[in-house]
Amino acid sequence: MNDPNRPADWKHFDDFAAGIATNRLPTTDALRGQTFKITLNSGRVIDLAFTSADTVAWSEGRHAGADWYEALEVAPQVFFINMVFATRPTQDEAFIVDTKTRRVLSVRERVREPGEAPGEPRVAQVYSAGVLGDASVPPAGTEPAPTRDLIGLTAHYTYSPNHVYEHIYLSSERYAWQNLVGIQRGHGDVDLATTWKFDDKFYVFGFREFIIPVASLFFYNWDMMRSTGKFLGVTSQGKVENKPAGAFIEKKSTTVYDPGKAPV
Repeated sequence: MNDPNRPADWKHFDDFAAGIATNRLPTTDALRGQTFKITLNSGRVIDLAFTSADTVAWSEGRHAGADWYEALEVAPQVFFINMVFATRPTQDEAFIVDTKTRRVLSVRERVREPGEAPGEPRVAQVYSAGVLGDASVPPAGTEPAPTRDLIGLTAHYTYSPNHVYEHIYLSSERYAWQNLVGIQRGHGDVDLATTWKFDDKFYVFGFREFIIPVASLFFYNWDMMRSTGKFLGVTSQGKVENKPAGAFIEKKSTTVYDPGKAPV
């Protein structure tokens, strides 16, 4: 696929995704046989029934289906649930669920049609906090919310021996990345990003690239110094794919801003 906005040597989604799950946490079948009711602040109510280690029966209003999912325990009793939809191949949804506090964060992603949103990344993300179980019973802990905590941080992410990336969190809206080891070595960019604080030392970070149609979503566990997540994007063959990823994290430095001179 030729894209006039993509540099000639710029790698495709499927080029850099190969092997990027090497250091990812393993999936778990701990949710098999369980049922979740999730009520989001956006007004959505979703019922999930995990009928096997990788199939979830879901319903939301008049819509229902049974689709593939994977679950990873990214912290004690905290699950990263990644779902795709056979009838909606350009969409996916992740739920980060703390079964102890009953706090939930949903991130819906969609690959938009070319030209649908000129000047914006092709993949859109929508974030919404929520509650697990009876919504009339207050959950414990702190409600997930957008955060500025990572602004100024520089960190390195080792996804495999051949995938090492540097992230610089520039503002509440953007981050910079460059590839230090791997097929994209020498490449880097500034893309749109969103950061939510899920709980103390736990963050959810997503970015949306401008040059190629791809977005990512990761759970950061500062206790374990692990990043666990996935990519949704369009391959060089024009196919929408959901790819796993995960890394070891090293914090390198933090920029401190003077009062009145902090980024947006």
